[in-house]
Formats: sequence, C-alpha cells, structure tokens
Amino acid sequence: MTRHSLGALQHAIMQILWNRGEATTNDVHRALYDQRRLAPTTIATMLRKMEEKGVVTHRRDGRAFVYRPTVTESEVQKTMVNEIVDRLFCGDPAALVSHLIQENTLDAAGLERLRSAIETAEEAEDDRT
Repeated sequence: MTRHSLGALQHAIMQILWNRGEATTNDVHRALYDQRRLAPTTIATMLRKMEEKGVVTHRRDGRAFVYRPTVTESEVQKTMVNEIVDRLFCGDPAALVSHLIQENTLDAAGLERLRSAIETAEEAEDDRT
C-alpha cells in the first residue's frame, strides 16, 4: 500500500487542490495567505517537495506551473488514520473509536451515523465468515 502522509501545510495545500481541481503556486499562495502569511517561494518549495512525494503533479501554462493532486482525499485520510491507529492505539481501531466517543460530545445524528457504521461492519463481517 502506498502511504500518503502529509504535514499540516501540505494538507492545507492539498485541500485547495482537491477543492479546485488544479491551481498555480500563486493561487495556492493567495488562498493560504490570510491564515499562514507564507512567502510565495515557500509555497513553491512545498509544492516541489509534494511532487517529489508523488502526491501532486504539474503542467506548464505559459510561465506558470499548474498543480493538481495525484491522490484523493480519501487515500490520504486512510493513510493518516492508519498511522494514528498504529502509532497511538497499538493497531487497534476500536481503541481509536472508543477514545473519540469518550473525548467528544456526539449529537443524535452523530450517534446514529456510528450505529449505522457498526451495523455495516457487522454485516460485512458476517459475509466474510
């Protein structure tokens, strides 16, 4: 399995690319400037590093590089959640879910989504046995 772990800035950049489909370095810089106040060169460097990781690619449009994601948000979420489960919960996903339930207030809709997810997992387990 390919692992797509991202740092906070890389994830913020990917959010922009996932939402827009593609963006130039300047587009990303403008989108992040108010919250991060980073130089355009910092964004350009990060995009190059992300391309080396294989999570983005680019094409030329005149003098500008236009970046697009090569991985889905779901792929990144899967990798990063699996890393959390492995590192913090000794590979036990139920321990992560228990922790989240104990540490967060869930409304009725959130509890229903959990019940539904558990039922789906139980049905899938039954189908495997």
